Amino acid sequence: MTSNREIHLASRPQGWPTEDTFRLVETEVPTPGPGQIVVRNQYMSVDPYMRGRMNDVKSYVPPFALDAPLDGAAIGEVVASETADIAVGTTVLHGLGWREYALLDAAAARPVDPNIAPASAYLSVLGMIGLTAYAGLLEVAAMKPGETVFVSAAAGAVGSLVGQIAKLKGAGRVIGSAGSPAKVERLRALGFDAAFDYHDGVRESLRAAAPDGVDVYFDNVGGDHLEAAISAMNLHGRAAICGMISQYNATEPSAAPRNLALVIGKRLTLRGFLVNDHNDVRAAFVRDVSGWLRDGTLSYDETIVDGIENAPSAFLGLLRGDNLGKMLVRV
Repeated sequence: MTSNREIHLASRPQGWPTEDTFRLVETEVPTPGPGQIVVRNQYMSVDPYMRGRMNDVKSYVPPFALDAPLDGAAIGEVVASETADIAVGTTVLHGLGWREYALLDAAAARPVDPNIAPASAYLSVLGMIGLTAYAGLLEVAAMKPGETVFVSAAAGAVGSLVGQIAKLKGAGRVIGSAGSPAKVERLRALGFDAAFDYHDGVRESLRAAAPDGVDVYFDNVGGDHLEAAISAMNLHGRAAICGMISQYNATEPSAAPRNLALVIGKRLTLRGFLVNDHNDVRAAFVRDVSGWLRDGTLSYDETIVDGIENAPSAFLGLLRGDNLGKMLVRV
């Protein structure tokens, strides 16, 4: 335990990042001080929001620093501890991914039980991803039983859970968009009532899938998907705006949506949200999702890339849509 590899941000991308945006750096394994622990990371998460942090702009979270390791959700085993609060051998969830060994204050780590669920699940269905889907659908969009729900990027980590939770909570019809025929078939297997490949035309496909309109839209894409949803939404429809992955690598402003005037007459609600604003529903989320996992009514997909050195490739693949469900790196 002497060598530690990290992924640093080498440059700020203009448009799409490339492998040259990142740098693999070898350092020494850190030594904990009082109140600190060292974690040998097992899995780390790559997420679309990380693309925004590569830009040097003010946002809800600080940008990544150049020539320093990136960070993000990770889970691993404590291998050194200078605190009585967390023992060596404990599995913890924390925010210092993109490295093999993480040094952090014990207060910044949350112990989890790897015997209840696989460690990777705490970065997907039982973690921030699952809570995002649950809170966005039920709190932000306030879905009611019997309503029609449309989910964009529905084969991704968040979207695939949104669709299933909607059905479990009594949605009348759930529709998803995805980026390939194989992903469309997966959505149907997960219980979506209808699914389409957005390459076939979002507006036309949504109109065919939702002839009676859409009551709730869970937006992971923005752009043409948001425009199509606004056109299809019923009176007093609600949209939970979770992400806009179609615009993260754009160098020019998006043309869509061009139909925002419809928001007035339809009295629509378009509401952006961050998952950290909804920790008040965490207990209900854990109760419901744990029960659904136990009885097999909720499924989740993971795409796993091996090796810290391949974390940049995993992230670039996420932006291209190569993943099914949650994209993870097995460190």
